[in-house]
Amino acid sequence: MSKRVPSTKTVKKAATPAASPAKLGFRMPAEWEPQKATWLAWPHNRTDWPGKFEPIPYVYAEIVRQLARASRVELIVNDAAAEAKARTLLTRANVLPALEERIAFHQWPTNRGWLRDSGPIFVRHQSGEVAVTNWKFNAWAKYKNWQLDNLLPEKVAALRQCRRFDALLDDGRQMVLEGGSIDVNGRGLLLTTEECLLSTEQQRNPGRTCAQIEADLGAMLGVKKVLWLESGIVGDDTHGHVDDIARFVAPRTVLAACEPDPADANHAILKANLRRLKKMTDAQGRALDVVTLPMPAPVVFEGQRVPASYANFLIANRAVLVPAFNDPNDLVALNTIQKVLPKHTIIPIYCGDLIWGLGTIHCMTQQEPV
Repeated sequence: MSKRVPSTKTVKKAATPAASPAKLGFRMPAEWEPQKATWLAWPHNRTDWPGKFEPIPYVYAEIVRQLARASRVELIVNDAAAEAKARTLLTRANVLPALEERIAFHQWPTNRGWLRDSGPIFVRHQSGEVAVTNWKFNAWAKYKNWQLDNLLPEKVAALRQCRRFDALLDDGRQMVLEGGSIDVNGRGLLLTTEECLLSTEQQRNPGRTCAQIEADLGAMLGVKKVLWLESGIVGDDTHGHVDDIARFVAPRTVLAACEPDPADANHAILKANLRRLKKMTDAQGRALDVVTLPMPAPVVFEGQRVPASYANFLIANRAVLVPAFNDPNDLVALNTIQKVLPKHTIIPIYCGDLIWGLGTIHCMTQQEPV
């Protein structure tokens, strides 16, 4: 991991073209702001869940059922045959035909279905206009097959007939960024990790300095201040995505994963991140309200520890879908989230099988603002 100490100063200079989203009045809304739809892609890549794919479509069906009650669902399928299979399973799961009018299918081929990272990151203008920001997706610098996924922001922008902003750097390259690596409060703050965006090991944007990345995020997403945590949890193959460790739930309130057991491999990692959070301030210099969120007991399958975390929840209008693992801390986590989001309905989703794909609810979804 890079030992460079990241800046927490207000972003002043953008590295993207003059007509950047921020200069035009766009910003990335917070997840709790009103949403038009939730995007996700029906699972098909069995290598994401080796030896355990069979239950995965049923988990997706339950997530679609809950999401369709909260907002419109935009469901990507590979082709007509894939749509037919998805419809059959959704009918068996009592999602269709009851919620038919709340679900739209899009026959777009994908490499894999982690829409948080490959899908569009939406921004909203102060006038109400919604646009798509288009970043490069390179499958976390781990896999060679990502080209289909990388086309999704362009396809969504064309479907919506909305403005599209390509994240082009000053040297002509397209900046690599995944939605799971960032979390915003919609008021100028962005949370991320050094491990994901600054580490020389992950090779997302080689040669890009901390100051340049902060400026890029500011220009594209309307960010005024970047808050840098150190690293992600054990088992996370994305190099430290922040949506497993810390999430905004209000303009100055952050839910932060915490592991009290000193013998657990996540203890020191999360303690270091928590220490940083407690010293951080918002864009106006006010301290953050940091609320700790427990971790489930280690989830291990075939000898591999997977990144099970309650922080990978999704806010979808007045519903919050929260990963559950048949763990005693499930109830603690659900109650904690309910306290910080008292007007929302908290919905647990069993993710003991889904997490074998090394991601859960937030990783597979991307919200579209109103």
